[in-house]
Amino acid sequence: MKALFTYNYGDEKLEKLKKLGLDIIVKSEKDLYYTDELKDIEILACYNPFKTLDIERMENLKLILLTSTGIDQVPLDIVKKNNITLCNNKYGYNVPIGEWIVLKILEMLKESKMIYSNQEKNKWKTNMDILELTDKNVTFIGTGNIATEAAKRLEAFECNICGINTTGHSVDYFKQCFSMKESHKILSKSDIVVVTIPYTKDTYKLVNKDMIDNMKDGVYFINISRGDIVDEKELIKALKNKKIKMAALDVFEEEPLRDDNEIWKLENVLISSHNSWVSEMRNVRRFSNIYQNISNYISDEEVITKVDLNKGY
Repeated sequence: MKALFTYNYGDEKLEKLKKLGLDIIVKSEKDLYYTDELKDIEILACYNPFKTLDIERMENLKLILLTSTGIDQVPLDIVKKNNITLCNNKYGYNVPIGEWIVLKILEMLKESKMIYSNQEKNKWKTNMDILELTDKNVTFIGTGNIATEAAKRLEAFECNICGINTTGHSVDYFKQCFSMKESHKILSKSDIVVVTIPYTKDTYKLVNKDMIDNMKDGVYFINISRGDIVDEKELIKALKNKKIKMAALDVFEEEPLRDDNEIWKLENVLISSHNSWVSEMRNVRRFSNIYQNISNYISDEEVITKVDLNKGY
């Protein structure tokens, strides 16, 4: 069984996969085009070679294993037409992103940006505007694995943790969950709003003017999901008029963030470069998912991170 990997996990891990019966080809994603060498590839482990690699020509392709949680880079029409099983890196980044969310909440409430600015200026000034996280109302738009990991950690701060999901179904670590149609009921009471919902055609610009208007005045806002879920123009307006007191943004409509994007100049924004998922364990968890999925696939068992193509996650 032939497999194409676009990342080299090292000899030891590749040998472990070969013992499952794989014939592995390793090629960089950069400028990866179809050649006859890829004709018999059955398994593709990758992030995003799809800009140049025409997977429709890979007639034997049966399984794609993404190293990302999101799937918006994948040509889903071809995947559906050719009945290819698509797996993402579900669970792979939950822990670092969960930690990052807690970090950014604390940085905003504790006025870290201003404190560090004073340090750079050798300025000694006690800040009297610092807030506690205890008893704050934290609401997650999306209650999947990443939100759950963050909520689990926020429990220790004695927050009131609520969630918004499709149906309002209950989820561990959340005090209460609301459906999308009921989102206004909780957003108006939320001190902190965190976007963790997957990007799909239904969530494109989900956080729009109406949803922002429904939020509490002076809300703290975090987005770690995808930039296209938030209407960036409306977000900028809300940051300027202080409807949103401060935001921590790891994702943007256009990445890299353009030099002329005015978000750079807003004092009440913490910017990171789509970095929340990174940790020293990222390749360990990636490989664990890939190995288990391939092992199950070869054994005709259900793969563990299969994407529901109808839902988009």
